[in-house]
Order: sequence, then structure tokens, then C-alpha cells
Amino acid sequence: MAIQIVMDRTGDSRHPFNSQDARELAKAEQRFYELTKVGFTAAVRTGPGQVSQIRSFDPNAEETVFFPRLVGG
Repeated sequence: MAIQIVMDRTGDSRHPFNSQDARELAKAEQRFYELTKVGFTAAVRTGPGQVSQIRSFDPNAEETVFFPRLVGG
């Protein structure tokens, strides 16, 4: 089971999905593009303690984390 984790100022929300189920996969892909369109950064785990930013939906990613755009500095 794969999961998308969406971080926000209140914590996070988790959206598990079965990548072998076409409906669930389509919903996860739609969520990916909706979030990145409004400014979230998507990242996948590439190794222990390592992540890599992605710009397109990866149906094989076990875990995708979405970070909100930082405002200010």
C-alpha cells in the first residue's frame, strides 16, 4: 500500500492508496497534481534519511510527502 502525506500548519493528513487499483491510483494522481499546482513541493524517499523532489506523479513511489510553500523568510 502506497501513501501520500500532506503536511500543513496543523500537522499532516495521510492518504493511503492501492497502486494496483486503477480508481485509487487515478485519485492519487489527481491529488498529486492538485497539490503541486497550488504550490506544494512533492518529495519521495530515495534511501535512509534521503529524499528527492519530484515534479510528476510516480505511481511506484511507496511514500510521497507534500510540503507547503514557505511564505516569508
